[in-house]
Amino acid sequence: MGGGIAQLAAMSGHDVVLFDTSPIAMKQAGERLHKALDVMVEKGKITDTGAKDVVTHIKNASLFDDFKGCDLVIEAIIEDIAIKQEIFRTLESKLPADCILATNTSSLSVTSIASACKNAERVIGIHFFNPATIMPLVEIAPGIATNEQVTKTCRTLIDSWKKTTVITKDTPGFIVNRVARPFYGEAIRIYEEGIADTATIDWAMKEIGGFKMGPFELMDFIGNDVNYKVTETVWTQLFYDPRYKPSLTQKRLYEAGYWGKKKGRGYYDYSAGAVMPQPNKDKKLGDEIFMRIISMLVNEAYDALYLKIASKEDLELAMTKGVNYPKGLIQWGSEIGLDKILKKLEDLQHTYGEDRYRPSLLLKR
Repeated sequence: MGGGIAQLAAMSGHDVVLFDTSPIAMKQAGERLHKALDVMVEKGKITDTGAKDVVTHIKNASLFDDFKGCDLVIEAIIEDIAIKQEIFRTLESKLPADCILATNTSSLSVTSIASACKNAERVIGIHFFNPATIMPLVEIAPGIATNEQVTKTCRTLIDSWKKTTVITKDTPGFIVNRVARPFYGEAIRIYEEGIADTATIDWAMKEIGGFKMGPFELMDFIGNDVNYKVTETVWTQLFYDPRYKPSLTQKRLYEAGYWGKKKGRGYYDYSAGAVMPQPNKDKKLGDEIFMRIISMLVNEAYDALYLKIASKEDLELAMTKGVNYPKGLIQWGSEIGLDKILKKLEDLQHTYGEDRYRPSLLLKR
């Protein structure tokens, strides 16, 4: 992620300092950069001279002191609050007061990270999606103490990198990783109950819902280690709200090292010669699966709007640009019929007796 952000900034004409404590990680970042630029040259998206120019804009660093002179530093390390706070404490001591300190966290509190600094006003969340050079969305997440001008400056800068920016409240998971939780969580619940297998659920969401990838395919693509940890973080930071509760299925795959494509095994087996399971293409079953998951997603979007996590426009942009949904969820809910969405949720809540299915107050209104 850090290497991708560095490439993006360099391609926009900025001088970039790239730092990691691991020499191996630095070497790999350099190899990925050259490979990515070679592909762009082959496709005619950049000239050979342009590719060389991008490389000259990036300087590898081995000390935090090498950041002196930078106007913006973006941290993109492991999702560990204690380590992030230590990094920001160190950065603040090394950098001038007008340097903006940003975190690429996907699920942790920007305000909590900023609390490690004496001047929390210059700390902000700038959340890219992987791969940063390709995915169009960037979530700009000011903490409680973030200076308004810092927010404006960062949004203007990232917009100039030809990205689509949205402003989100500093809440667990921000927009995308909060609103998208049911796409995975409810799919797993349906699977655990034996209503349908992974292939059938993926088929239903692609064939009937129009999603480019089904939930299990997408989890395997993202990495089940990442998806589980984000789910767990959102759940715990929202004080164990049952709507975001992780499943034992997620936890067991995480523990087994079945992290998806990168490990050769996840919800599906990606080893050589493995046969992918075939879905049950029963239309009635597929409709039921789709309606259950989409109702949960629409509810989540309406709740985010009700809680003023983001504007309606930014909520719709985030889900279409950040996770490539076929439509914005608020628009989608209106097309299906909010009365139908509400009835589905109330039926589920009555059947299961769980607060997991409680309808948003805004949806009820």
